[in-house]
Amino acid sequence: MFTRRVEPAFYDTDALGHINNTRLPAWFELARNDLFRLFVPDLDPRKWPLIMAKLDVEFRAELFYGQDVEIRTWLSRLGNSSFTVAQEAWQGGRLGARGHVVLVHYDHIEGSAVALTGDLREALAKHLIDEEPAPA
Repeated sequence: MFTRRVEPAFYDTDALGHINNTRLPAWFELARNDLFRLFVPDLDPRKWPLIMAKLDVEFRAELFYGQDVEIRTWLSRLGNSSFTVAQEAWQGGRLGARGHVVLVHYDHIEGSAVALTGDLREALAKHLIDEEPAPA
């Protein structure tokens, strides 16, 4: 599992005084950088071998400015050419949001999915957790 801390900025808040719902997908994407480095160590977008097939975010509790948010990232499914990334946003010991994204290993020139094999598959498998992690 990967973890990353995000320090909310004032502009992340909305008129209701909590973190705006549009920020969570952006924070989740930022936290996937550790996972993306398994594919492209220098994160060069010209070498990008992934496409997104699905994204969902479930909001569980409000998140607020002034306290760091911990984003936890792991794989919940590892298929032949696609995988599901599960993510959670925690603040003050409370789950604020949970999300899932399905990513496909993809050859942009050929326009087709590519099997996840060898060292790459082994590296991904190290982050596979069949169950949701226990609360911190």
